Amino acid sequence: MSSMFDNPAILRELIMDHYKFPRNKGLVLLDNYKNVHMASDSCIDDITVESLIENGVIKDIKFDGVGCTISTASTSMMSELLINKTVTQAKEIIENYFNMVEDKPYNPDILQEAISMKNVYKQANRIKCATIGWKAIRKMILESENNNE
Repeated sequence: MSSMFDNPAILRELIMDHYKFPRNKGLVLLDNYKNVHMASDSCIDDITVESLIENGVIKDIKFDGVGCTISTASTSMMSELLINKTVTQAKEIIENYFNMVEDKPYNPDILQEAISMKNVYKQANRIKCATIGWKAIRKMILESENNNE
């Protein structure tokens, strides 16, 4: 199955677009939002991800901080992809995303623009950058499930 996502130039363009114009950037810092701070010891990445999860639905995701191209773009893509998804749908997407960046079998159809990170596994030091925002939202989803939100 060939698609535009097989074209390295298109993948690069998507990454640069999300880096230069990150979606959902800027924190709201409201009490009903959860937030997770993430910092990398191997990169400049130091970001906070916020989410509003209500009735098993991710209503909003925001993020801010300092990030390299890959972490900013992947977190931006993650936010676009997961807003308005149920926690169940989000967990499936997140699992497939982690499988992709770890070079394991995954379903490309549900990852949309996040598929542009599919070659990250070839640079092990970039995997942290490509997953930092995803780890933050995964943590908030687990907490919301434990609190039955």
